[in-house]
Amino acid sequence: MAALAADVVSGSAALGCDVLVCPTYVHLSDALSVIGNSPIHLGAQNCSVDASGAFTGEVSADMLSEFGCEYVIVGHSERRALYGETSEVVAEKCFAVQQASMTPILCVGETLEEREADRVEAVIGEQIDVVSARIGARGYENMVIAYEPVWAIGTGKTASPAEAQAVHAMIRARVAKQNEAAAGRLQILYGGSVKPDNAAELFSQSDIDGGLIGGAALDAKAFLSICQSAG
Repeated sequence: MAALAADVVSGSAALGCDVLVCPTYVHLSDALSVIGNSPIHLGAQNCSVDASGAFTGEVSADMLSEFGCEYVIVGHSERRALYGETSEVVAEKCFAVQQASMTPILCVGETLEEREADRVEAVIGEQIDVVSARIGARGYENMVIAYEPVWAIGTGKTASPAEAQAVHAMIRARVAKQNEAAAGRLQILYGGSVKPDNAAELFSQSDIDGGLIGGAALDAKAFLSICQSAG
């Protein structure tokens, strides 16, 4: 992990975009020591829904904030699918992250079955509305949203730029119903198998503000190439 972070730091000077790395809990310290005073931001992949209490093995938002994290990913598709996290749980995590003075990266997205049933807007709209009910309209002033088409994660499939743009525009419009000003400034990332060869076209879309990078982030050269496309 330290070597990967060092390679990213060394190549970040020429980038014209914000860069965030979100290692596993056990690698946060290594990443922080390498990032140092560089412009790279540090985040975590998850946090506990509880602020305090006897929850052995859990890591609270306050712990991550005290450690130096600025962002926390919440509601990743794997957390929803594999660990049964409901939209209500995700909303509580968003609230906990904001209460700890960090920025949640809220992941939303649909499965292949939901897309084929023409339920994309209904599914993602529900995921956003539940969060809205918990954090309130002003909560979107400190938020990043990542669109994860679940059917495109780890499969090699990618939504076409037009398909991704349509969903991103829908997300922005949904947030605008709560807070129009915040919606205009909101960063909405695309997180569905972004690679160096498709990043530029995806990022050229008007409502796609960057990427939530998974597998490609394990290769510093590929990750930096994607970052250059966002610059």
